[in-house]
Amino acid sequence: MVCADGQIHREESKALHELASQTQAGQNTIAEMEKILAQDEHRLSVEEVAGRIPPEQHSEAMRQILAVAYVDGSFSPLEREMVEQVARVWKWSAGEIQETLAQAEAFSTNRPIGTDSDQPKLSAGARLLRGAESILSRALVAKLAEFAPEAVGRRIVQLQREILLTGPDYDRAVRQCAAIALEDYKWTEVALQEASSALIHLQKTIQLALEQIQNQISSQGETMTAKEAIKQLEMTKEALSADIIKEIELLRESLQAKQRALNHFSIAFVGKTKAGKSTLHAIITGGGWEAIGAGGQRTTRFNRVYEWKNIRIIDTPGIGAPDSKTDAEIVQSVIEESDVICYVVTNDSIQETEFQFLKRLKEKAKPLIILLNVKHNLRDSRRLEYFLNDPNKLFAMDGKSGLGGHIERIHRYAKQHYANDYFEIVPVMLLAAQMASEPEHKEYKDKLFKASRIQDFLDSIRESLVKHGAIRRSQTLLGSTVCSVERPAQWVTQQIQIYQQLIETLKHNRQIVQHQIQAAGNDNLEALQQQIALIFQELLNGLPEFAADNWNFNEESLKRNWELKIKSINFDDRLQTAYQKTTQCFNRDVQEAIDAIGKELKMIAKLGGTNFNFAAQESHLYEQNLARIGGSFMRISKTLINSIVPPVNKTIMMGAFIINSLIGIFKNREQKRRFAVQRVSIILTPQIKERQREIMEKATVNFQDYYGYASQSINNYFDGLIQGLESVVVQLDIPQKKLEATAQALNIAYGKRIVDWCMGIYEPLTEQKINKTLTQVKRNFGYRFDIQTKFEVQNKLSQTDMNRILQEEVYLHRIQ
Repeated sequence: MVCADGQIHREESKALHELASQTQAGQNTIAEMEKILAQDEHRLSVEEVAGRIPPEQHSEAMRQILAVAYVDGSFSPLEREMVEQVARVWKWSAGEIQETLAQAEAFSTNRPIGTDSDQPKLSAGARLLRGAESILSRALVAKLAEFAPEAVGRRIVQLQREILLTGPDYDRAVRQCAAIALEDYKWTEVALQEASSALIHLQKTIQLALEQIQNQISSQGETMTAKEAIKQLEMTKEALSADIIKEIELLRESLQAKQRALNHFSIAFVGKTKAGKSTLHAIITGGGWEAIGAGGQRTTRFNRVYEWKNIRIIDTPGIGAPDSKTDAEIVQSVIEESDVICYVVTNDSIQETEFQFLKRLKEKAKPLIILLNVKHNLRDSRRLEYFLNDPNKLFAMDGKSGLGGHIERIHRYAKQHYANDYFEIVPVMLLAAQMASEPEHKEYKDKLFKASRIQDFLDSIRESLVKHGAIRRSQTLLGSTVCSVERPAQWVTQQIQIYQQLIETLKHNRQIVQHQIQAAGNDNLEALQQQIALIFQELLNGLPEFAADNWNFNEESLKRNWELKIKSINFDDRLQTAYQKTTQCFNRDVQEAIDAIGKELKMIAKLGGTNFNFAAQESHLYEQNLARIGGSFMRISKTLINSIVPPVNKTIMMGAFIINSLIGIFKNREQKRRFAVQRVSIILTPQIKERQREIMEKATVNFQDYYGYASQSINNYFDGLIQGLESVVVQLDIPQKKLEATAQALNIAYGKRIVDWCMGIYEPLTEQKINKTLTQVKRNFGYRFDIQTKFEVQNKLSQTDMNRILQEEVYLHRIQ
């Protein structure tokens, strides 16, 4: 359960280890627990653990995992999923599950926000669980309460450091943040659910539309091209479905993150490993000193969450740590729920590559504070003495070892990726603050803490929460959520552009290939006719010789000798071969034409499109589609064309009987021979030519049918693909408008919050209040936000302050 929501809360981890110690858990149990916390690939599964619990202990165990889930003050959807998963293993009924969850949720909703009525010696987690005894496991509550009290001396020091974030200003800011966050979350929840619904509907309509096109193609016959077109559309459907599911999951994760961030102002600490994040946490929370620099912290891929005076602190894994997440993964894990990102860097290593991930923050319009941890070996007694005599020297801007060069580089590198330099850079010396907590430096602990300048950083937190906490909450819940909705909207727009360009590309190439098939058909038909004419001409040329040799044979012998003559010149085989070679040549021409189209599509894909200017991601999607369809053409060209050879007469019959009856009138043998030779040519030539005409005509018709079939098959393939892609474009158009309208609604709500903030007022966020205040808004997310109002705004902030705090260029205009 500690790992269920992808984050390890300090209270959860502490409770778990304390329970293991107090219940004298065996080493094997602790080892398996560590595997789960580290997400080891050989860890036990939820089902394996749940299956080992005896039935009589199910209720108690369920109360215990619910107690651990609620120790951080919230119950995430992922934690709920695990509870339901365990209940299914135990074969609980739906009613039992709902009753258990309802009891726990009732407790959660009754917990007041921003109150601190319990005794100071109890931690927040213990206060929460102590109030839940009537619902959750009493045994677990008792065990958790045992470790909640803290040492009096440490508590006093911690309370002194917390004084900055106490008092009426802080209390008012907390209450206002909570009220605004609750209102803004309702808008956010509706927007993200509407966006998700639009994508779910899109997935269904695309599937139905493409299935309808596939059925139409199938009804035309089970040809190879029909099957290939259906296959391509099926791949399109699967690719779109996978992308839509991914976008829906991102929206779901965004909503869960907003839900986690609902009750607290959140700050996320991000930085390279050993930059000082753990020390910073120990300073703020007053705990965890024993692990600093001693290797006591377990390497984990999870974020660690702490709560302190209604500030939620998210400690991310160190960037660059072994087996850690990538920069992008770390930022993505906190960007949706954090009001401010604090990036911790050191003065001994400032590289441009460290700041590339800031582009992700800018994409979400996320406020940034850069904490510059000045490293100096104060463990050396002489350097410590030197530092205490004049702490300001190590913070000097000028000089060879001054911080000015470091800060200038930070500004330069960060601005390249963050697009502005509105962020703060706060130099501190975390080692000095750490040493202030150590007993051996007790005599000058106050001087060390003051010299560390950590108070400057706490002032930045105070400014973020007390002065700007309300607008930061709206920025997180409304302003940056726009990106979560615009992302799928932009994806839909990209898909429309991609498929429209694909359609145009296919239509253009359809014309090309049809022209090439027609040209190949005409050329090869002409070649076939020439070959047939040559074969018959050779037969005609041999008639005089045949007549001279066979003029005095009887009819039977004449027929037999004529057949031998036909065979001797391979007449039948030559006709057959001429037709086969022509069809093969045509096949080759068609295959080359189709291959050329396939290669062209693949080449276009490789080169990144035609004359259409896609962005990098759009181009990649377009290229994938082109490459896939190009590969389809290559397959078609090898299997589409099958030789359809028309029958060719095996013999060309002569009028032998007529010849024999005519030559009988002559008495002289020589007269008979001359007459026979003459009459053979006269009588047989028209018969041979007639047979030539018949064969030529039949071959022509058959060949024209053949290349017409090839042309139609290719055309059907193009038509099927184009119709399918056109149906995709039609279906994409509806959610595009829906998502754009949803994003605009969030921008309008955020614009209203900005106007109220600039005027120093608070109004409930309703449609009526928005309509009375705003005319329209126009936002280039992360860069410029133009807000048009119906009245002149009495702005209490300068333009510079607005831009610096919101880290966007924000302009208020009154429309006359």
